Amino acid sequence: MSINIDTYFALNSPWAYLGNARLEEIAARRGCSVTMKPTKFAEVFSQTGGVPLAKRSPARKAYRMMELKRWRDQLNIPILLEPKHPLTDHMPAIRLIFASNNAGMNSVRFYTELGRAMWERDEDIADAGVLAAAAERAGLDVAVLDSTAPSMEDVATRLERNTADALAAGVFGAPSYVLPDGEIFWGQDRVEFLDRALEKLAIAAG
Repeated sequence: MSINIDTYFALNSPWAYLGNARLEEIAARRGCSVTMKPTKFAEVFSQTGGVPLAKRSPARKAYRMMELKRWRDQLNIPILLEPKHPLTDHMPAIRLIFASNNAGMNSVRFYTELGRAMWERDEDIADAGVLAAAAERAGLDVAVLDSTAPSMEDVATRLERNTADALAAGVFGAPSYVLPDGEIFWGQDRVEFLDRALEKLAIAAG
């Protein structure tokens, strides 16, 4: 029986981007499915004691930059430390992520390409052309995505549902990977622990 990994993330999280390619590789190797769940982390933070980046102390912001540089070099993943469009409108991209889930497409790879657009190519993911190019790089059929995409009202409803699900699961930071038994792996630096947990579950299942 395939195990599903619920992945709670924010589109403008560099940490979610850094973890996503490895998540895709692990899921493929372990035969797992992944449900990408865009989440309103401002609400999650407000209910779990988190602090949005803009409100963090200068020391915490400086250390975040140090860590991004370290992980960029460690993983050999190009990443801009200060992209031009981190606060752009994410709803069009989220809409297509939901559409890729609906159509059974590879939403994990699609998110990786959206992340590349923002964090490597310095593009605005609110732009329809940027979204189409990211979908094409991920091997997704843009026409099918457009035809199966939910309304923006439905997108807002699903976002609220994902946020409620995240809080119910005990999620407090992005990215968080949650297994069916409720075990949470917070942060891109925990994907190796996720892999080990999946290995143990596979052994236990025989």
